[in-house]
Amino acid sequence: MRAFGGQVAAQALTAAGNTVPPENLAHSLHGYFLSAGNPTKPIVYEVERLRDGRSYRSRHVTARQDGEPIFALSASFKLPEDGENRQMVMPEVPPPEDLPDPYEHWANERPDEYQASTTARVMSLRFVPQLRVSDHRAVPGLSEQAVWIKPAQVLPDNQLLHVCALTYGSDITLASTASLDIQPHRSMLKGRSRAIVTSLDHAVWIHRPFRADDWMLFSQNSPSSSDGRGLSTGNFWSRNGDLVATVVQESLLRRID
Repeated sequence: MRAFGGQVAAQALTAAGNTVPPENLAHSLHGYFLSAGNPTKPIVYEVERLRDGRSYRSRHVTARQDGEPIFALSASFKLPEDGENRQMVMPEVPPPEDLPDPYEHWANERPDEYQASTTARVMSLRFVPQLRVSDHRAVPGLSEQAVWIKPAQVLPDNQLLHVCALTYGSDITLASTASLDIQPHRSMLKGRSRAIVTSLDHAVWIHRPFRADDWMLFSQNSPSSSDGRGLSTGNFWSRNGDLVATVVQESLLRRID
């Protein structure tokens, strides 16, 4: 068992965000997963202040267990400002209310794994059917998936917590996008796992303020997998169509014979 990467990243961002004024909002983070954390042991987050400018503030966080680093995060925060506002249009997909709960399949197919999962208790998921994700314009060699995601509980009016919730959720399905030609996300998997998939690094850019405790559409694609690694990118859209974040992740990807 290993610590969930999205949780470690979200906690590291919380530690960094608690060292800046609340009016400075998180706009980007870059993290490297250095080793597998143990979910039964405490994690210590050490924050280094790199820069405190008039508009931007930068922090570096090292997460340690037993004195050894398991995760490193760089995060940047800024004051809001007026400027140009443009974005892509949100994909047209079925609403989450019309889609099945994948956790029901997971609980029936592999109950022990489901019970051991923390993500199933804190995040709700609804996968968009593959036929509604890809169409005739799909690029050969590009794997795609889309999933609606939402925390299981309402969050307080604290933008940092909403960014942390998005960061947590962004690590649940993104690596599985790179392995779709081998197997689906583990909540949708039938039979034994056919691949080892784990996050290597993770980056998030926040474009606009948002609430993470309503359904968000996470539209994902993977343009490449090779050399035991897969690259995945994704966009988060609010329920009303605002593009709120972009995520990029490289993952370890090895087929199990």
